[in-house]
Amino acid sequence: MQRPQPQIIRVIDLETTGQAPPTHGVCEIGWQDVALGKDGRWELEGEGGSILVNPGRPIPPITQAIHHILDEQVADAPWWHDVARRVLDPWPRRLALAAHRADFEQQYCTPAMTQSADWICTWKCALRLWPDSPSFSNQVLRYWRKPHGLVHERGLPIHRAFPDAYVTAHHLRDQLNEASLAQLLEWSRSPGLLPRVRYGPDRGKDWREIDEDSLIGFLSDRDPDVRFTAETEMARRRGGGHVGRPSPQELLL
Repeated sequence: MQRPQPQIIRVIDLETTGQAPPTHGVCEIGWQDVALGKDGRWELEGEGGSILVNPGRPIPPITQAIHHILDEQVADAPWWHDVARRVLDPWPRRLALAAHRADFEQQYCTPAMTQSADWICTWKCALRLWPDSPSFSNQVLRYWRKPHGLVHERGLPIHRAFPDAYVTAHHLRDQLNEASLAQLLEWSRSPGLLPRVRYGPDRGKDWREIDEDSLIGFLSDRDPDVRFTAETEMARRRGGGHVGRPSPQELLL
């Protein structure tokens, strides 16, 4: 009898020469799978891995200073189009791909390469599930949350593809065990819902605390996450939601 294949979500992390293609290219891809167990709980699956990639252009010094990948290390590495499909579309077929701030990875991991995969953004989901975190970067969440089972050394060095994917996979595992896959996908399709105001006189305040004039100003902000959050808060108020510091009862809801 054939053993059933696990249902997996593949966490991806890219190291690149810069912020956006086609000007910039991928110089490393890392992955770590998260699988649904027979008990209905999600756990890390397999060892994961990483592959260096020839980006087809020099790596700028300002970028090398982040991930420390050298031009000579990728000179003989395979090209992105020779690597991407087998990593992004594995067998057994994944239910979705995931990344921390997945909008960045999706610039390089196009629908043609992923067979139009769904994506989970663990950053957007963290905003919803863990709004009290002091920050929402992959590494701050790591040290604030201290995920069970995370081996410290396997998550180092930071800003390398496998260690970052490994850390993100722990956040994803815990998010999947707190909310459904469908819910994470829904949150990931929308802009980020920010728990606190990012800048200005109300910086650091809960959005429910700021006055209406300030809130109206954010409705035309250039940042889509800020606009979306302001629109969501305005809709809550229009529906009769309380304005001011959240009560202890509201914080429990």
